[in-house]
Amino acid sequence: MYYDPIMFNCMEGLDIEEHMIATYYMRAEMPVEAIKFAQAIAAEQATGTWLNVPFETAEVRKKHGAKVIGIYEVPAYDRELPKNLEYRDFIIKIAFPNVNIGNNFPMIFTTLIGNISAGRIKLVDIEFSKKYLENFKGPKFGIDGLRKYLEIPDRPLTLAMIKPDVGWTPEQGGIMAYQAFSGGIDIIKDDELVVGDSDFCPLTARVKKIMEAAKKAEEETGEKKMYTPNITDDVSRLKDNAYRALDAGANALMINTYTVGFSAFRMIADDPNIKVPILSHPDYAAAQSYAQDTGVAIYLLWGKLVRMAGADLAVTTNYHGKIPVMKDRYIQSCIALTMPFGKLKRCFPAPGGGVYQGIVPETIDEIGKDVILAAGGAVHGHPMGAVAGGKSLRQAIDSVMEGVNIREYAKDKPELQAAIDAWGISNEKEDLFDMKK
Repeated sequence: MYYDPIMFNCMEGLDIEEHMIATYYMRAEMPVEAIKFAQAIAAEQATGTWLNVPFETAEVRKKHGAKVIGIYEVPAYDRELPKNLEYRDFIIKIAFPNVNIGNNFPMIFTTLIGNISAGRIKLVDIEFSKKYLENFKGPKFGIDGLRKYLEIPDRPLTLAMIKPDVGWTPEQGGIMAYQAFSGGIDIIKDDELVVGDSDFCPLTARVKKIMEAAKKAEEETGEKKMYTPNITDDVSRLKDNAYRALDAGANALMINTYTVGFSAFRMIADDPNIKVPILSHPDYAAAQSYAQDTGVAIYLLWGKLVRMAGADLAVTTNYHGKIPVMKDRYIQSCIALTMPFGKLKRCFPAPGGGVYQGIVPETIDEIGKDVILAAGGAVHGHPMGAVAGGKSLRQAIDSVMEGVNIREYAKDKPELQAAIDAWGISNEKEDLFDMKK
């Protein structure tokens, strides 16, 4: 036959609870036979190879073979193809038996995009059964738990990265953290470039100094404060870094998720001895996703998968900031972190990468109040200093919470006015950042 009937099915003919459904985008140059191509993908990522082998029986293919459950062409040609057509675009859906994959991230990636990642095909979504999702604990705290811990029931949260990225000592980190905390910042995080442990800024010393700053600011402001030291390292040292950070007083942790890997992040998040929120940083994710027709969709990496791994708060690129990302994809990522997803708790989206006071109203309008405004340069590089930087970020949030236009709100608030004078308001001018032009 033109196709193998065993390898084609429909949703209604599958035991959905026993399968994982991958959705792919494919652009194929002419000529292309979509049915054969989809079947080849399913075979390559399950039981098949480039020729028949004795033990790949019909029984094996029925139980372990991937099943093509949808081939959709865009535009949806039916009668004939246009003359001189150069390529065709397809959405292909393939169901993979969970029994092939097991309860782990490495085999999800290997099975769903492994060998075929060499071709012009992009994994744009994964649908997990409720039964499969029960294998994943997800966030320990999530949005509701983080709000309860910080005693902030309603307003958006603020986060500041310590700047400069690297080169500072624990003592300098304590000074910078105290200034930002004093101005009203809720969470301080290391930059992703800060080594988990280094000679010039040792992990234990760094945590102690910044937590001292947090406690001092808490006493003075009456507000809870949080610090997420970066513990990123080789997997063999990751858990030791986490324990040493906690022993030094850390009340949260941070991991560069896409460089250590989802399973390493999950190892830390699932550890019952680690009872603090964990922040996920997205560096390197773009390398896996930004190509138009290869890799893994950014909103899948930043959204469903990081939430399954156990992130309580996840930094994402902000559309209005310095790192290029489509507005739709940025919002999709935030939706994926917060929408109903099995029994997993919601993860706090933290748009960063060039966040400044003038984009706060637009960001809250796009994402809602369950958002963390993550700013580094706009706090530490504020014209009036880091205390004013933190204060002005809170003032920008207050303008939204009180329903007052930010420009009007700033008239009697010199800190916010200075930020607007320096960087403007996002919907009133061209982008600040050349990287987006």
